[in-house]
Amino acid sequence: MMQRTHHCSALRAADLGASVVLMGWVDTRRDHGGVVFFDLRDREGITQVVIDPQQVPALETVARTLRSEFVVVVQGIVSARPDGMTNPKLATGAIEVRALQCEVLNAAKPPPFEIGEATTAAEETRLKYRFLDLRRPPMQRMLRQRHVAAQIARRYLAEHGFIEVETPVLTKSTPEGARDFLVPARQTPGNFYALPQSPQLFKQLLMVAGLERYFQIVRCFRDEDLRADRQPEFTQIDIEVSFLPRDPFLDLCEGLVVALWREVLGVELRRPFDRLSYAQALGAYGTDAPDRRIPWQLVDCTDAFRGSEFRAFAEAVAAGGIVKALTIPGHSAHFSRAVLDGLPELVAPFGAKGVLPIRCDADGKWNSPLVKFFNEDARAALGHTLGVVPGSVTLFVAGPFKVVNQSLSLLRLHFAKALIPPNPDHYDFCWVLDFPLFEWDDTEQRFVAVHHPFTAPHPDDLEHLANDPGRCRAQAYDLVLNGSEIGGGSIRIHRTDVQSRVFEILQIAAAEAQEKFGFLLDALSYGAPPHGGIAFGFDRLMTILTHASSIRDVIAFPKTARGYDLMVNAPSPVNPQQLTELGLRLKP
Repeated sequence: MMQRTHHCSALRAADLGASVVLMGWVDTRRDHGGVVFFDLRDREGITQVVIDPQQVPALETVARTLRSEFVVVVQGIVSARPDGMTNPKLATGAIEVRALQCEVLNAAKPPPFEIGEATTAAEETRLKYRFLDLRRPPMQRMLRQRHVAAQIARRYLAEHGFIEVETPVLTKSTPEGARDFLVPARQTPGNFYALPQSPQLFKQLLMVAGLERYFQIVRCFRDEDLRADRQPEFTQIDIEVSFLPRDPFLDLCEGLVVALWREVLGVELRRPFDRLSYAQALGAYGTDAPDRRIPWQLVDCTDAFRGSEFRAFAEAVAAGGIVKALTIPGHSAHFSRAVLDGLPELVAPFGAKGVLPIRCDADGKWNSPLVKFFNEDARAALGHTLGVVPGSVTLFVAGPFKVVNQSLSLLRLHFAKALIPPNPDHYDFCWVLDFPLFEWDDTEQRFVAVHHPFTAPHPDDLEHLANDPGRCRAQAYDLVLNGSEIGGGSIRIHRTDVQSRVFEILQIAAAEAQEKFGFLLDALSYGAPPHGGIAFGFDRLMTILTHASSIRDVIAFPKTARGYDLMVNAPSPVNPQQLTELGLRLKP
């Protein structure tokens, strides 16, 4: 077989007269009265090839039989395209290769969809024939950008003293929130490995080992219900560092993000990123992952309805709930009667009993049943607090804290999607800090960890561990971009007494803690340094950096929203003999 001399994007007018060898796939074929033109495509680009059987009779058969997606090797001479036939849209548009030899290395069946820039194929078809979908130039560009981003991350972290270390894929099942994928251990029947949800415990052990700065671009696994932006196996940039306080560590993480945006997109981000407390985020936006491109903020007006004659709101406040409102200025025309009547259905999944709107007419008059419960001065004060102006609509929700915030956060996003033109080039980053360390689970009647059980309490709240755990803040942090969490982490517990107390609060008995985490507790007792870390969702980062429509587009071989790999047909049954060897039996 001839040896390739150039990729299909490399040739220019300066190469005229050169003898070259190109290899790739036939992209398109055109027959002009016996002279065949075809575009040859490889991963780098396209070159037009001309086969003229009158000049090279030996090529007549191959010229007649070539079809799209045939794999070929071509040897020929670089020539200038005729006047008026150049293609300025192609990097190689000024030249063509006149073939002297052309050999079909492999024929191809007609593909189930066109291998081009765009495709109308259903996603299920693309996933079934993923090896063909990945031939399309936009898919290859995204995978190459993923490669570039990974190299940028490795270089940045290496320059800042981090060492890349691989951690085990077969490990121990531990309670970290989501379900583990389990792997039967054939050599010890009845026992199981787990695939790691993250390298959390191992990277902490690397800090105990004195490595000081670790990173890994690592595969993680969680057996949980899937969403459009979630896969059962995913990749994260995992980082852990010793002897570095929280704020300098966040500065270091910002530098990594800035490097990615600068080198992948050519965008220079403003630093430092804004920092909000968890309480501030929920107060203004109703969520710990706020999209601050939306200019509307929530306003707490609980005190205005405390003891008021408007019973629905007053009773909600008396029961320990809150009242909050969202004002949307300048769009009252959008809020028709049908739109307003549909609001309760939108918030019902969160447990909200309804939404009370105020429309402010062009003359400043309020159109709402609330009017009769406030005198003119009180109405003016409330309107000033809420930002009510002519042409605005204000939406009230009353009830438990979580219900109100979730409901208004959804309404904020719902109407922003309809009323604010999207700007994919606007990147709003912010850190959200000081999450609660615990939250109360009404079903289990106990505290559960908001982040994970190894997150350190805020140093100002250590006293609350003894008598009021619900007041403890965590040294946890999330990096949020345009309403999506792209990274999260925490400062870890490095003292055995604090870790043991946290286990007690979580009702993890000493024996259970020793059985599940004994190696970590043992390690902490041998002089663990103060340490913390973060994990960036690499797939989600790449979806944003490539402006992909789906997280599946930036993963070479993704699964569907139900966790299926349509290409290899997995998951699938296994041979009964395999189950016997593992000591397993399936229940009907």
